[in-house]
Amino acid sequence: MISKKAKYALKALLYLAKQQDRGLVLISEIAAAERIPRKFLEAILVDLKVQQIVQSTRGKNGGYTLVKDPAQISVGNVIRMVDGPLAPVHCVSHLYYRKCEECVDEATCEIRLLMKRVRDATCDILDTTFLADFSKVTALVVEEEANQI
Repeated sequence: MISKKAKYALKALLYLAKQQDRGLVLISEIAAAERIPRKFLEAILVDLKVQQIVQSTRGKNGGYTLVKDPAQISVGNVIRMVDGPLAPVHCVSHLYYRKCEECVDEATCEIRLLMKRVRDATCDILDTTFLADFSKVTALVVEEEANQI
């Protein structure tokens, strides 16, 4: 499960992506439009600025904008920046690998093998979904849900 911070980061980035033609966007506008507590959003945007995903301008006409094209910002990378590894357990993480203390043999550990499949499926989706793809993803999900009814 992603954290509320990661969810809010994605919501803010999606909002900025949709407003990209307008230029700078005020924190108060993002907070109101996406129903994100302003102080929490400020902290999130500072983190995203450090990660060079957004940039800000101070002053009367200030605000935030994306540094990169929305087609270059993957959901997987945003979640990793905010929450850390996508892997459900450390022993299957590429970037944050750590052997489980209780593990006797990683090669035959059934839990590890299952969690590796979960990690791979999660990464396949999140690392190939970019901010620019969300309108397509939303349409696909709505269509899939309609077909299930």
